[in-house]
Amino acid sequence: MRPAREVLEQLRELRAGDLPTHGGRTLAYVYDSGLSGVDDLAAQAHALASSANGLDPTAFPSLRRLENDLVATAAGLLGGTEETVGAVTSGGTESCLLAVLAAREGRPDVTAPSMVLPSTAHAAFHKAAHLFRVRPVVVPADPGTFRADPGAMAAAIDDTTVLVVAGAPSYAHGVLDPIAEIAAAAAARGVRMHVDACIGGWILPYFRRLGRPVPDFGFGVEGVTSISVDLHKYAYCAKGVSVLLHANADLRRGHYFASADWPGYTMLNSTIQSTRSGGPLAAAWAVVRHLGDDGYLELARRTLAAVTGLAHGIEAIDGLRLLAEPDSTLLALTATDEGFDLFTVADEMRVRGWYVQPQFAHASSPVNLHLTVTAANRGSEAELASDLAASVAAARAAGPVTVDEDVAAFVAALDPETLTAEQFAGLLTAAGMGGGARLPDRMAEINALLGAASPALRERLLREFLGMLYRSE
Repeated sequence: MRPAREVLEQLRELRAGDLPTHGGRTLAYVYDSGLSGVDDLAAQAHALASSANGLDPTAFPSLRRLENDLVATAAGLLGGTEETVGAVTSGGTESCLLAVLAAREGRPDVTAPSMVLPSTAHAAFHKAAHLFRVRPVVVPADPGTFRADPGAMAAAIDDTTVLVVAGAPSYAHGVLDPIAEIAAAAAARGVRMHVDACIGGWILPYFRRLGRPVPDFGFGVEGVTSISVDLHKYAYCAKGVSVLLHANADLRRGHYFASADWPGYTMLNSTIQSTRSGGPLAAAWAVVRHLGDDGYLELARRTLAAVTGLAHGIEAIDGLRLLAEPDSTLLALTATDEGFDLFTVADEMRVRGWYVQPQFAHASSPVNLHLTVTAANRGSEAELASDLAASVAAARAAGPVTVDEDVAAFVAALDPETLTAEQFAGLLTAAGMGGGARLPDRMAEINALLGAASPALRERLLREFLGMLYRSE
């Protein structure tokens, strides 16, 4: 048996190589309130309930109470009524999966169900389509605003449609879809309407209270039948807790699962998971109770100030522009000329201690850098903008990133359906990775190479790379 102190020290050494989760310098994946004590509270609450099992709410009634409290709070933010019900899930993807599953199960008369998605819908819905065999009908978003086109969405609804989806906001560009118009079209055809508010659901209502013009996207909108909202985003709770809300219990019933036809206990699940640690649930409940309405309003005030300041700072940098005026907390910036490469800008920002998320070109959306802004970014807007300007200057000096012609030809000849291990190994070698799983310090050339691949090939290449990462070391 190893001493606990030695084990923890090894864990600290391993964590030292990760991106920072506090301080606002990692502008993706993590959400930092910037408040001291919140993490400690969450950790203590997590420890108190981590051994409790959400599989059976009658055995652990405390977890049922915590879940009902979180669902009620989320419903209160999003226009819920006395009929509104919900479920706490492990994250936004599981919430979206369950919304699709419930919609499919709610229409057993439809033998080949489909769902209507704007092209900007989160990839979680494509995952749901794959898992639950619900055909995605993808409708191009407006090429200028990146918002869903309500007329085109309405025209795409047919007798096989079991669900229509829109974002509040969509992730890639941080804009709100026209929820009311899309929901009205869905309601007119008797189809469910899901609002993906995983990112915006907990903060946009507070933005509205601060005077920001935020159109209603919750249950106050006629036709909205379900909403997903993540507590581990702007409720600043520990990973991973999300809430899926349904307008009434009949709509929720389809994602419940029960199995009694075997010799063991009767399995009954409200989510995709069976065994669920009570830790994340208790941690979220404690943080929500601690921060309260006034605390979240103040955090929203800081976040809105940071978003506004960063947007102005970015627009003032020669060579950059925002792809869309931000409706929420997400910024997507792109280059205004071809004199430099945005992937190099991302590398340069990493050198300066910031992580910004590269996004590949797709349809009318060019290559861009994505910034998730949190309350912790308040006060560092000028520093971030200054480092961004310096990174652009460094990228200009380096020049555009080019892919070797032979490597580009090699990639163009690859078939994602028949890709072999030998071909993948050859591509790693050509990319300078020598067949190893360790990424280079700079990713611009690799991102340029991936950007040159079709989405289908990129998916296959990244699946192969993921499989390589998860092997014993």
